[in-house]
Amino acid sequence: MKVLIINGSPHAKGNTYTALHEMEKIFAEEGIETELLQIGAQDIRGCIGCYSCSKKGKCVFDDLVNETAPKFEACDGLVIGSPVYYASANATLVAFLHRLFYSTPFDKRMKVGASVVAARRGGLSATFDELNKFFTISGMPVASSQYWNSIHGRMPGEAEGDREGLQIMRTLARNMTFLMKSIALGKERFGLPEKEKPERTNFIR
Repeated sequence: MKVLIINGSPHAKGNTYTALHEMEKIFAEEGIETELLQIGAQDIRGCIGCYSCSKKGKCVFDDLVNETAPKFEACDGLVIGSPVYYASANATLVAFLHRLFYSTPFDKRMKVGASVVAARRGGLSATFDELNKFFTISGMPVASSQYWNSIHGRMPGEAEGDREGLQIMRTLARNMTFLMKSIALGKERFGLPEKEKPERTNFIR
């Protein structure tokens, strides 16, 4: 089994990485393969709503988003990590996720999602909620921990002192592993739930 990890921080070894790396260690113990993509400092533009992806099956901007798409399709779980900026995720990460989720036509149901957020003090819950919406709109079960998936620290390395935050990450990785393995067994025995043709009802007609 494989987990794709997206680090949305522009700092490759900052506090977001500290949280994600704590999860990586548990995944390794559990025999889960991981790949971490560092995208926070990349030059990634936002979606322009051209709908070309509906015809091409990929984003019209051929960059890291299209490179990541097959990795996303192949993985069993996706972890998204971000620092908190003005009670929101890093804008580069959000642009990346908008395009990645919208432009990929494959079925994302039952891939397990988890989001992780890091901040000096506040804005964690709002950012956590923002990232989880990408999973819930895609039919992806959301892994939980013993508390909201957050860690505290401002300067690189400070999160190492957040003992509860580190424990939250370890618990999250174990819970995510259990959920992925359970879903794999369920798919083997029962298959995926029936999927109806989408009903698109506009508020204004």
